[in-house]
Amino acid sequence: MRARLLAAVRALVTSPALAGASDGTRLASVVLTAKADALKDFETSIWAEELGRWLGVSQSTVAHTVLPELRGAGFLGSNVAVNNIGWATGLECWVIPMYRAQQAGDRRHALALSRSELAVLLSLITVLFGPGWEPKDKPVIPAGLLAGRTGRGAATDRLGLLLMVLTTGSAGWLQLCPGTVDTDRGRPAATVARLLGCTAAAGAKVLKRLQEHGVADVVRKETGSGLNAQSRVRLVPVAKAHGVAVREARRIADAVFSDLAGTASGDLESGETGETLVATGIEGVEQDGIAESADLAATAQHHALHASRVTPGGSLALSGGFSGEGRGGEGRRPERVCVREEQAVDGGTAVAGSGSPVAAGGPLCGEKPKRSSVDEWAGQRAAGAGAGGRPKAAGWEKAQQQRGVALPADLGLRVVLGPVAWLWERLSGWQQDQVEAAAKAELGRMAGLGVAPEGAPRLLADRLTDRLEETGGEAMVTGPYGWLIRRGLPQRQACSHRKCDDGTRLDTGEDCENCGNVIHFRRARRARIGAGIDRELPGLAASERRRVLEEQLRARALIEAEDLEQRRELARAREVRRDAAREAAAEQASRERQAAAAADAARQALACAGCGRGRAAGLCEACDHRRQAEALIGEAGLLAAAGSADLSDPGSIAAAVAGARTAIGDSTAAAWQEFLEITDVTTLEAAPRAAADAYAYTAFQAAQQAVGEYQGDALVMLGRTKEAEAEARRAHTTELGRPWFRRNPTGADAVAAATKAAGIARGRVAERLLAARLEQLDERAADRPEKPTSWTVRLPELAARQLRADSSGAVIA
Repeated sequence: MRARLLAAVRALVTSPALAGASDGTRLASVVLTAKADALKDFETSIWAEELGRWLGVSQSTVAHTVLPELRGAGFLGSNVAVNNIGWATGLECWVIPMYRAQQAGDRRHALALSRSELAVLLSLITVLFGPGWEPKDKPVIPAGLLAGRTGRGAATDRLGLLLMVLTTGSAGWLQLCPGTVDTDRGRPAATVARLLGCTAAAGAKVLKRLQEHGVADVVRKETGSGLNAQSRVRLVPVAKAHGVAVREARRIADAVFSDLAGTASGDLESGETGETLVATGIEGVEQDGIAESADLAATAQHHALHASRVTPGGSLALSGGFSGEGRGGEGRRPERVCVREEQAVDGGTAVAGSGSPVAAGGPLCGEKPKRSSVDEWAGQRAAGAGAGGRPKAAGWEKAQQQRGVALPADLGLRVVLGPVAWLWERLSGWQQDQVEAAAKAELGRMAGLGVAPEGAPRLLADRLTDRLEETGGEAMVTGPYGWLIRRGLPQRQACSHRKCDDGTRLDTGEDCENCGNVIHFRRARRARIGAGIDRELPGLAASERRRVLEEQLRARALIEAEDLEQRRELARAREVRRDAAREAAAEQASRERQAAAAADAARQALACAGCGRGRAAGLCEACDHRRQAEALIGEAGLLAAAGSADLSDPGSIAAAVAGARTAIGDSTAAAWQEFLEITDVTTLEAAPRAAADAYAYTAFQAAQQAVGEYQGDALVMLGRTKEAEAEARRAHTTELGRPWFRRNPTGADAVAAATKAAGIARGRVAERLLAARLEQLDERAADRPEKPTSWTVRLPELAARQLRADSSGAVIA
């Protein structure tokens, strides 16, 4: 399994596509591969902040460096996952080389890992540098060994530890590389360098940092000449996991095993870049001493190391005349004035780390963290203050104002001010209030720019972290309040786009396109002015040409600044005019609404023009229904005549119209009878006006239904004409002649399609014929207008009809 996983990791990190990529990018390919879900077609669901926790870098680094490098190398395919309301919730990623290897089906491929192999790889990286989390209703997953190692070089250390573990046997001894190595660094540093594909100086730095975190131990063995020439590297967690005892007393002499990493000024060497480890030793539990790979004699450093040796029992013994002897039982240098400042906060012997929370560490292997020094200090200050008031700090020209140490109680503000907690402690109470108000205002402004409210605190915290890195750390900030108010919190627009912040879009997190345009325009302007100078002043010296170019650029900048100010003034003037026009339009709309309301009130007060009912808005509901019913009866008569009558015979037209009118009257009477059967007649007798309204509505409904029926009958009749049949046959033949029906014109699909096309063509012809016949009827009616019988004549006739109930006649009347 170890050999299989080592081959997969090396195939990822040494891929030619990732040549020149950062170690964070290479480690991200391993993490995304390990988290691939075989049940979801090897898809990995993650978000930038979570991937940054795995790599030990910030969310901004992941979004602007890691993911773009993976995508640019063709190593990663990703989709943005959104929730039900369209907000982005993460990324759905595929490591393309691994996905292709899985799809190819060749199980011998290094990246064709099985489901169990992926699970083992994920478990391994979780133990080494996993961020740790608390799943719901499940045991807590503790943080990995290097989870607290964040910031610059964190991804390199994690990748180096992973490769070292995969090339280490069960006894914990790292298989050292053979051959000639750099005499200034040693074989352990050269081994780490070859694993990572870097220089020996960089390998020494990685090894030293791993020693400081207690996961690696470089052990030197004396030779016959008394020099520490032979060296071995033991991975402490691997040895402990297999039950191998590891001595812990040598932790005090970290400088002995630094392998000259402290003297490395930079990765200046280039001779070992890209080399790989030739042999991989796989040891068993009983092979504790096999890995005693000594450095070559040529690489021995002929200088005595000034430190005490480590005895087999683990205690420190004096070497007799070496520096450090005679200075106490522990052999360390004399205490200095500031020696207390180098002690750990908890009183241990380890050297305390930096107080800056920018590179904050976490507990290893899920240990319960102790209270931080900030919290203990806050508790002591609160206890010292008592009920009498806040304590005052003395020693300055005037007393400083009392300040609160703890971060604000608001969770969002705690996230925002977390990276600058040390600066927060140095602020006075009033300054803290001002910074808190400024942070709230900036969060509100970011929300107004389209940033999701739940992501704005983390985005602002990343901004503070980036600004601290630009400054050089919190120790370089001399004025915390001014730095936070004027440099840390404010948005810095690199261009005119209001969502731009240092060249990044606040709403999307992507590079600002407008900034690229600005840079392109500036470069083009500089090149254009330079070309003009070369054309007008040929042979000009380089320094003089530079001076002339700067003068012209400065003059051009002044002209553009004046132009910008003029355009701003014009824009302000236009805004004033728009505001005035908007106010005038609002006043006009208000006047129009008032006039419309007055007109509507006057119209509502008018009596009905048909029956004289008061406050009927000029026409009551019953009269309106009567008018609409009369119009619909006329339309039904025309449709009946257009469908069945001979348009050249006036008598045929009149008979069709009269028949339609009689039929509608009969249907109205039948509908009214049904209404009376389900209605209380005494109620209608008590309200004659309501009965008249109900009858008018019944007539309107009957006429409306009759119009649809007569139109359908007319289309059916006209669809049987010769023109319609001819058009249907042509459409049928044309459809069967389609290229896809030629081989089987009698098939079910062909016949169905041809029948449908014929029906559509027949209906289209029928509609055209109906429109033409109605137009002829309209022209005939215009030549000889015929006044329809008014309702005042027809209603008494309808009222005189005998109904089923004796009281119905009185109700209708």
